Amino acid sequence: MTSRADRPVIIIAATPTPNGDLHAGHLAGPYLAADVYARYRRAGGAPVLYSTCTDDSQTYVVSTAHRRDLAPGELCEMATAAIQRSMTSMGISAGFLPPIDERYRATVLDFVRALHATGRFRRRTVRLPYAERAGRYLVDGLVKGECPVCLAESCGGSCEGCGHPNHFDQLINPRSTLDPDDPVGYREATILVLPMEEYRDRLVAHYRQHADQWRPHSRQLIEEILARPLPDVPVTVPTGWGVPAPFPETPGQMLYPWIEAMPASMYSTWCAAREQGIETDAVDELWRAERGAQLVQFHGFDNVYFWGMVDLVLLMAHGERYVLPDANVCNEFYELDNEKFSTSRNHVIGSDELVRDFPRDLIRFYLALTGPEHQRTNFSRTALRSVTSQRLVQPWNALADRLDLLLRGGDATPLRVSDGGRRRAAAMSQRFRLCYELPTLSLHRAADVIVSQLDRLERLSRTVPARADHEGAVADLLLQVQALLAGAAPILIDITRAATAGGRLTLPAVDDVGWSSERVAPIRLPRLSSTAAEDRCADQLAGVAG
Repeated sequence: MTSRADRPVIIIAATPTPNGDLHAGHLAGPYLAADVYARYRRAGGAPVLYSTCTDDSQTYVVSTAHRRDLAPGELCEMATAAIQRSMTSMGISAGFLPPIDERYRATVLDFVRALHATGRFRRRTVRLPYAERAGRYLVDGLVKGECPVCLAESCGGSCEGCGHPNHFDQLINPRSTLDPDDPVGYREATILVLPMEEYRDRLVAHYRQHADQWRPHSRQLIEEILARPLPDVPVTVPTGWGVPAPFPETPGQMLYPWIEAMPASMYSTWCAAREQGIETDAVDELWRAERGAQLVQFHGFDNVYFWGMVDLVLLMAHGERYVLPDANVCNEFYELDNEKFSTSRNHVIGSDELVRDFPRDLIRFYLALTGPEHQRTNFSRTALRSVTSQRLVQPWNALADRLDLLLRGGDATPLRVSDGGRRRAAAMSQRFRLCYELPTLSLHRAADVIVSQLDRLERLSRTVPARADHEGAVADLLLQVQALLAGAAPILIDITRAATAGGRLTLPAVDDVGWSSERVAPIRLPRLSSTAAEDRCADQLAGVAG
């Protein structure tokens, strides 16, 4: 039997739409959470493939390009480069965004052709919003109106607010996002659809089995959608942007962008595997059921319908060929100064702006502490500065200074740890593991454990005699500092790496009664900087000293 540590882990963060850079709202959602989980599982020895790729076919690329007077392809190229810079600068360990090339398109087409060949799609004649003057069908990001469920303003496809789908002619009072003055009527079009209702029994059984893996709000949305007849999902649409549909029934149409998400994820997993030197015979091989991978998807609440339902049905439609998600980790919206992040209104904080002013460990810590896991939360630059200074930087540096005093004049000989010290280190590790394991994954609680244990250890350090007077007390403190570093490592990636000279930091297994180490090597903590400028200066001084 494959052990948990040996079971491969496939982690997918929702594919970002290349119509702009990632902002703090995006980062605080799926990308940081997936990165923290990936780092935690890697530290435990699991083979992890964490990846994503850009979602170039989305109609939001078309609408944003129109607003910025750019060609959609030009916008994709610019935005993809910006997204890659942001992910790299924030230490998101998903690797490089793979190219949306012929291999990508072949993967998508192979995926949908197999479903078409087995009769999974149905022809439907549907009514679609139609811009009369432009002579254009309007879907998803090309149309706005009122959500038929919650009555809030919504784009087509699904409502960002309540999460419910609104395909075809369901939006109330639709209007074109490309030209609000262009009269919008309805025209019929014959398309291919995937009938979700045919998969109701399998969906219900899957959600029942994985109910504890969903956060309450997302689980509620799924139950609301299941309480109604499930919608037909478009497979092809009469638009002019995206991957051309290969089916004879729908000449000239494109694949509906959301149909690409699963084959796109398989493609990005394949690319990530190749980066790690893992070669496979087929792009989708690592997703096949016999591989036994754990699949974990990270996305926002507004994508529960697509990533949590549509994509699940697409995998189910292939029979038993592919793994199904073990968990979907969904975040709520992150606000900026108590208003929704908005690229169109330039109400954003970009990652480039943040890393220019703050060390990325502080940014990652603050986003983890305040991220919108169960409800909307708020980003504030002022709060980032004050919270990280008071709760992280000051106690961290005070502990670092105290360790320097305690270890002054001593050598690098490992010190003997007491049973009590091992038990305390194990208790700390258990608290961290509960924060990082599914289904209790919570970056907020992990960040809170970091500061609570940091505060405790800083106070404890002031009561510990110098090494020469009491090596046992110093050793117990050092082991607990080591447990803190191991627990903080998935979030504070730079300072923990510096403290251990790049060594792996691993938390003991949950059922360990104590750390097995009878001795601990003296360890000193590097100082944390409050600003990026201070951080760069420290790096320069370290380089000169080296």
